[in-house]
Amino acid sequence: MSSMPEENDPGAEDAGADVGDTSVVAEQKQRYRAHAETVEGTPGVVDLLEQVRKEEWDESLSGNSADFRGYRKIMHADEASHDGGSVLDMRPAGTRPESPAGSFSIPDDTPSVPGSILSSPDSSGLASQASTSRFSPTPSLRPFDRRFQSRISSSPLNSPRSPSPAFRDSHSRQSSLSGRIAHDQGELETDSAPWDVVRWTKLQKITGHAFSEVGKRNFGRPTCVSLSASVAVGTSKGIILVFDFNQNLKSIVGPGTKESGAITALATSADCSTLAGGHVNGSIFTWELHRSARPFLQIPPLLASQLEYRKVDGHAPGVAIIHVGFLGTRHTALVSADDRGMAFSHLATRGLGAVARTIKTTRILGRYPSDIATNGRPRKPSSVLAFSALPLGNVQRSTDAIGLVAMLTPYLLVIVSTTPIAQTQHKAARPKEVAAHSVLSGCLAWFPAVKLKVVDPSSGLSITKPKLIYCWSNILTVLDVNEVEPSEPSDKDRPPGLQFRPRSRWKAEEAIVAVQWLSRSVAAVLTISQRLIILEDNSLRVTETFDLIHKHIFHQDIFSKQLQRLVEQLDEDEAMHGVVADAFYPSFKSYKGRIFLLGFNDISIGTLSNWADRIAALIKVGDFIQAIRLATSYYVGDADKLTVGLPDDNTMRHALVQDRLLDIMSASLEYAIRRGIDAESVQEKSHLEELATGCFVACVSMAHTDFLFDVVYEWYERGSVEGIFLETLELYILDGQIRSIPPIIVKGLTTHFTSMAFDSRLEEMICHLDTSTMDTDQIITLCKRHNLYDALIYVWNRALSDYITPLIDLLSLLIPSPQVGLLTNGNGVTDSIHAVSALKIFPYLSYTLTSRIYPTGEDLSDRDASKAKAELYYFLFSGKTIKWPKTGGKPFLTGLGDSQEHSFPYLRLILKFDAPSFLSALNEAFEDGFLNGAPDRMVNGGSKQDIGEDQVFGLSVNRQYIISILLEVMNPADFPPQDTIYLDMFIARNLPKFPQFILLSGSSLQRVMVGLCNYPGEDIAEDCQLSVEYLLSIYHPPDIESLIPLLSKARFFRVLKFIYRTDKQYAKLVQTYFDDQENQEAVFDCIGDCLRPQSGLNERQLREVRSVIQDRARDLAAVDTIKTAKAINTYAPDLHGAILEALEDPYEQFLYLRTILESGEGGTTGIKRPTSALNGYFIEQYVRLMCTFDPSHVTAYIGILQSNDLRLDQVLPAMESGGVVDAAVILMAREGLVKEAMDRLIGHLGALESALLGLATESPAVAEKEGAATDLLEGLQKYSRVGVWLCQGQTKTMQKPNVLIKQSRPADKQELSTVELLWLDLIDSIVRITKNVSATLRTTHANGSWSYDGASPAILNPKGDNVISSLRTLVQHTFTALLSATTTTTRTPGSQTHPSLSTNISFLRILRAFLSRASLSSPSLSDLRAVLAAIFSAYVYEESLLALANRLLDKDLFVHVAEATQLRQRGWRPKGLACEGCGRRVWGPGAGGRVWDAWEEKRDEEDRRRAEARIRLLLGDESGRSRDRGKARAPFTSEDAETGKTARNTTPSRAHLTTSTRAIHTTSSPSDSGSDSDPSTTRPSSKQDNNNDSSDDESSFGPLVIFSCRHTFHRKCLEKLQVEREREFHEEAREFECVVCKG
Repeated sequence: MSSMPEENDPGAEDAGADVGDTSVVAEQKQRYRAHAETVEGTPGVVDLLEQVRKEEWDESLSGNSADFRGYRKIMHADEASHDGGSVLDMRPAGTRPESPAGSFSIPDDTPSVPGSILSSPDSSGLASQASTSRFSPTPSLRPFDRRFQSRISSSPLNSPRSPSPAFRDSHSRQSSLSGRIAHDQGELETDSAPWDVVRWTKLQKITGHAFSEVGKRNFGRPTCVSLSASVAVGTSKGIILVFDFNQNLKSIVGPGTKESGAITALATSADCSTLAGGHVNGSIFTWELHRSARPFLQIPPLLASQLEYRKVDGHAPGVAIIHVGFLGTRHTALVSADDRGMAFSHLATRGLGAVARTIKTTRILGRYPSDIATNGRPRKPSSVLAFSALPLGNVQRSTDAIGLVAMLTPYLLVIVSTTPIAQTQHKAARPKEVAAHSVLSGCLAWFPAVKLKVVDPSSGLSITKPKLIYCWSNILTVLDVNEVEPSEPSDKDRPPGLQFRPRSRWKAEEAIVAVQWLSRSVAAVLTISQRLIILEDNSLRVTETFDLIHKHIFHQDIFSKQLQRLVEQLDEDEAMHGVVADAFYPSFKSYKGRIFLLGFNDISIGTLSNWADRIAALIKVGDFIQAIRLATSYYVGDADKLTVGLPDDNTMRHALVQDRLLDIMSASLEYAIRRGIDAESVQEKSHLEELATGCFVACVSMAHTDFLFDVVYEWYERGSVEGIFLETLELYILDGQIRSIPPIIVKGLTTHFTSMAFDSRLEEMICHLDTSTMDTDQIITLCKRHNLYDALIYVWNRALSDYITPLIDLLSLLIPSPQVGLLTNGNGVTDSIHAVSALKIFPYLSYTLTSRIYPTGEDLSDRDASKAKAELYYFLFSGKTIKWPKTGGKPFLTGLGDSQEHSFPYLRLILKFDAPSFLSALNEAFEDGFLNGAPDRMVNGGSKQDIGEDQVFGLSVNRQYIISILLEVMNPADFPPQDTIYLDMFIARNLPKFPQFILLSGSSLQRVMVGLCNYPGEDIAEDCQLSVEYLLSIYHPPDIESLIPLLSKARFFRVLKFIYRTDKQYAKLVQTYFDDQENQEAVFDCIGDCLRPQSGLNERQLREVRSVIQDRARDLAAVDTIKTAKAINTYAPDLHGAILEALEDPYEQFLYLRTILESGEGGTTGIKRPTSALNGYFIEQYVRLMCTFDPSHVTAYIGILQSNDLRLDQVLPAMESGGVVDAAVILMAREGLVKEAMDRLIGHLGALESALLGLATESPAVAEKEGAATDLLEGLQKYSRVGVWLCQGQTKTMQKPNVLIKQSRPADKQELSTVELLWLDLIDSIVRITKNVSATLRTTHANGSWSYDGASPAILNPKGDNVISSLRTLVQHTFTALLSATTTTTRTPGSQTHPSLSTNISFLRILRAFLSRASLSSPSLSDLRAVLAAIFSAYVYEESLLALANRLLDKDLFVHVAEATQLRQRGWRPKGLACEGCGRRVWGPGAGGRVWDAWEEKRDEEDRRRAEARIRLLLGDESGRSRDRGKARAPFTSEDAETGKTARNTTPSRAHLTTSTRAIHTTSSPSDSGSDSDPSTTRPSSKQDNNNDSSDDESSFGPLVIFSCRHTFHRKCLEKLQVEREREFHEEAREFECVVCKG
């Protein structure tokens, strides 16, 4: 923080002084304006402002002053950000909300509000009306659980105000300058702004020469450009045009070399006197500019003969030279590269002329096309993507003498030294970061070693190192070149050792096609989409980006033809590239910080603007605010300082920028104020606020607040808009950036904010200022005048180190005496404004007694904190009236006593005002270590100075003393229970926390306990109970039983639970849980803890607990019926009866019984068998209740019960009344009452029939009949299935599986059995229902009641199905069940399956009886016929479907069987006609009739065996079957041998064929599908008849073996060969193998 000027010292002026001497201000103003001077040729700021003012003065006089261009129009800019790294946009913008006029303390985020005047309606004290309604917290808000917090916070995060305007969004210069900048269309590009980093200028004269139609016709189209002291442009006709920087054509070089083709590469020597040009045919020429008539050197390509018998190096003929460069300072040393990936160095000897010179060419990269690779594989195509020789710097280095050349290929970066011999210095492979299938591009650029004017602060070097920047695709790398000094002096003549270290790497979003250095720290990068990126070297941070697509940069395809194989193909690896980028490097050059672009239609030059140029450009167009912000960003170093030419060193940069920034602010303020801006306009006010913000940011950044308060404020005051300055200053004060201000500013702040009724905001500012620079008398008077007590306390504490006076000032507000000038109402209530201010006592005490500064919350130093605490404790607890000030002061009287002051008057006054808040503040103070009690700490602690009485007393105060004083003062005679209750809570809370510091007698603690139990209101009951819990954690009353009635009366159930559990009075514990209405569900956990087996309760205790549960059964069930059932069932199942009797609601009884009877493990509901311990009465009662509340579940539950679990007479009435007939049927059938069950079921079906007929005859207009009809149909379906189940169950009981009925008696001679009668009754009932309903519906349709076409959804078409069809389906289902029951098949041991023999039930008998009964009940069988016809037609339909399905299945089966047969019959065709072992012909022509004879014998044998089989079948000779031939082949027997049976010619299956084919190149497996594990065999004709003793010679070779490889062997030949192989290779073959393939 800068020091205050002498004339602004608080002691030099009084509080009411006016602004300082105007002559001083004028002198300073003149001094600041004297700094306006030019920087690097830029006009001064003041001159620019004067120029703008003159240009706009006429316009303002003509009535357009409200819309002047230089200032106001700029201020309409949008808040778009410009410099992303600037300090201007570090924080979001915001507006300063207004604060309330009053200021009082609020709590932090605890649920209570500190500060109270009345603790309860009956509290004593001098309460105000405002406090009773607003400031007094209800006691239930737990005053001892809160922490006081001031309204004013030093942390900006806690402040409701917006942060400083210094951190608002940047002012947008683009929008503010719209319509203002008049560009020179001849030179300056329309898309360039003067403040841009790069400003583009089109070189019109050069463009006219090179791109005009005449120029193109005479010289050709430009192809490349080279920059030095002149601009050289190569053309497509082999001519070089040389221009100076005035764009004058100085020379036309190369008309005589036009036959060499277009210029494809250009280079200029270091002294700018010689040009080198490479041509498309491979020739290279150099030209001296002062003698350009003939070439200085000519380097032709090799001839074809030289290339074939190569003795010298050189470029191949017809290969374009795409790179060329000079080495060092020599004109005769060059390097070049072509598009075929070859590079050479050329060194010309000295001579008298070009003829006398000889040129030595050395290959430094690549191979000739005729060279053959040593490994025989074709070489990968290559080219030189980028090429550059190290240029010379401004200092001589050893690297200049060795001629370093960097070359970039698609695969490697190669750096070669060419002098004295060519030698590779460094190689680097393509980075792994290059993505697969990316664009193939490459570029590089050197920056030489240079000598710096100032030592680099980061490296400490005055000479930089050479560095290379190179790019592959989108990966950019910076490579440093370090020189290694020789270790021995004798090695100094040797070339230097070099180390190459990649320093940093950067990844662009797209491929990079060109790169150039603009300065030592700034590089220009051009991407494939023609975007220019300005990059800082040190951090590789992008500072600016430009889109250059509109410039149409010249580029050409040079590499794609040569590198076509590198473009990704389907058979290439992932390292290949997707496309080869065009060459941009001939068109993108830089020279001395300027960028030259060769376009298709023009040539442009880009100039890198420095910081002064950019600021001057903004001022010139009138954007002063942005100029200030930009200059500030340059000062602090957040902007792109390296890009704009600023040093990285802070000191140097500050020295350069500070004066310019002060000039800009001075001139801008003068310009803005003198324009006479109407500050009443909202728009103009916002503009002035932006200007003030910019000045504040700049001055704070420079730590130059003197200029802010002397110059900036003076200009705002002169324009009568000082309020803008002061409101801006407020945010910086609250943010802590400005801590001290001169008195004149304090006066201005006071005047402005009090006039606007912003007293609280003024108070907050004062509390954030440094008190050492304040005029304390001025501030104190100001605070008292405007009731700024927070600021008053802050000034007394911090400036004067006085902690008693502010407390006296606040207590004075509570004294109802005319002597202090307070107004009172009729009730003696203090004025509400003073009551609000008096509430600050409590946060002030809380902060100070816990070592915090009030109201900011910062920490006090140990010395200040000790002094402050001692003074406050002395003032409150000394017990006497004190004189204040100490010197010459008067006694401070409270006026509470009638004749004289009571003891501890100030403590009493505070307690009368708000006892809860004071005790809450004291509760915080008790946590401070100051009260631990060390009376000699100041005497022995190291402070040698004399201390006063107040310090001695205050340092001796401890917690014990404070509690003793409070017990003495707050006696029941002077304070009501509404206040003393808080003292009891205070003691109960702090005694357990500090037992080693507080000691109270048992009687005192007993009184505290009794007081807590007798709380005055229900709103503090919870606080009192919590306090009792705290107290009982350390205090154990001797007669706890005497307190039980008080605790019960107070309803302190948590305390009672603790006592009963401690004393093991479990019955009373459970009783207490019942009484506790706030947490009744906890009673279940208590019951579980008491009654579980490991609880440890004795028999008496268990009985008592059970008795309590039984007595409170109704209360227990009222809490939660389900939890009650679970708990009782788990711990006391014998109490179920008592609980059920207590439950009056039947539904609760139902839930209770369901829980104990059907609750599974983990409380999940599921059907389970009830335990035997449960009374049968519970089950019957549960079933009865279930019929009412869950009738659909009755049947499922009945199914799991045993016959003795229920009494039929007890549950049957409930089932009938509930309509649960299916369950009744099940129970009656279980009891053997089958006939009665069927009768009851038929009766219920009849009732459903009657209901359905009733609906059929009613009007269909009744909408609710739809659901009734649907329910009736579902009931008929349900109970018909029940009847079928009943009949099927009885049918199973009559089955006789072990008895086979050979012959049955005629059905007409047998009477129906009981089961058959059941079936008959069921069928008759269902058919009758169907017939009656069908007849009724037809009658209704005939009478015209409604159409019989489904128009009545309630009757005819419920759920989309016709009623009649539904009923017929029901009849069909019943008949189907009967048919399946009468045709059940069983398999008896040792016999076949016999249908219709497993039961005595006959379908025909039942059908005949049904027809007979139907004929008796109905004379006409037309209705019955229709029903039966529909039934049997349905059976016919099902039969048709089955037949169709069988046909489809047979068809598919035939197809697959035929395919399988065809595959089995497919054989292997042998490869040859002879055996591979012996060479004898085995088949085909010349094989003789042996094969045919064998085949005939086989056919005869098969015919004979088939005939024998037919004979045996006719004779029925079962014993004659010696073999049961199935699908498997029968074994070969002696009978077969005697009959001359031969093996069949087998064919392998498809699976075996496939397997063998797979093994054809390894081991051919023999076929398996003929006999055993042998291969496929074919026995030749051997004539092995029993009557023929002679045999052919070849018959001894046995059958043939054919392998999958189609080689054929005699079996004996194969066995012989295989045995020989086993002997040779000592291996045993487990199966036949083809010895030909096995080798």
